[in-house]
Amino acid sequence: MKQKLHEKLTLFASNSQEMKKEFKWRNSLTRRLAALLYAFEDKPVDCNAIRECLDLIKSSAGIFSIFRGNMVLCVATMLSFKDNRKELFAQTKAVYEMMKDVKFCASDYLAVAAYEIAVNANPDNYEEIVSRARAFYKGMKAKGFFRTGEDDYIFTSMLGLSDIDVKEGTERIQHFYRKLKPDFLSGNSVQMLAQILVLAGESDLAVHRLYDLRKELKNRKLRLDKTFTLSSLGILALLSVDTNTIVQDIEDAEAFLKTQIGFGSFRITKQERLLLAASIVASVHAENEKDGVLKASVSTNIASIIITQQAAMIAAVSASGSAASSH
Repeated sequence: MKQKLHEKLTLFASNSQEMKKEFKWRNSLTRRLAALLYAFEDKPVDCNAIRECLDLIKSSAGIFSIFRGNMVLCVATMLSFKDNRKELFAQTKAVYEMMKDVKFCASDYLAVAAYEIAVNANPDNYEEIVSRARAFYKGMKAKGFFRTGEDDYIFTSMLGLSDIDVKEGTERIQHFYRKLKPDFLSGNSVQMLAQILVLAGESDLAVHRLYDLRKELKNRKLRLDKTFTLSSLGILALLSVDTNTIVQDIEDAEAFLKTQIGFGSFRITKQERLLLAASIVASVHAENEKDGVLKASVSTNIASIIITQQAAMIAAVSASGSAASSH
């Protein structure tokens, strides 16, 4: 295994153990997410900084606020990297209210979407970006009512932050969706995949690369074409690295994680372990990209994907728990 990949995987595993020790009552999925976000930054997890940010959120948001919901540890982790935490969280709440004013629904996804806009834009531009995000959402909703929902909020905020024309971007999303949907089961996941390709400014060539990766991974019983992992396959298809290298790295990364405490078959599903392994592989290769635009696009999208997919997993677990308790 390549040294850089091994180092990042080892750091992630170590961060995960630290998060479990310090935040044992928190959801295991969000603990792993926090550990991963720090690994992306090549940093050991700073539990004190995260705890300070949790206290900030608790003191600044009401008890029923969505910011104190399922994704609170995720938001606290992202805030912990910043020096202007108090100001940034105030701006995040302001963007959140703007998004609700234009009919986005309160949700964990919206809290993260608001943070993405707050941290990546000038406050003078918040209203314009929120308006663009809403326009992208309405455009996708018009073309796919039942597949467009709250799980699209994070990527509509990313589209809002981009310089992509709304009409042209929406049509490109639909183009990729129609091209990909016949070969994949989940419409929601295919739509997210289409959004990633559009955000990266990709052509149909990326689609061919995606299918090559899918085939080679499937041959090794590594199924990244499932509901919670399909979008990560899209990120890997954007990288200018040969298919065999990517596939081997994912196989090595997944096998390594499986040997680490907390990542065995009884602790975590293979799909989540694959998602984590693929995201780390993508982050390592993104650092070596010579194309600055592609490097920035991939790096940004990796974090957005992992957050969106972990939020979806948490929602699915919560829904199944609620259903079980009602019987």
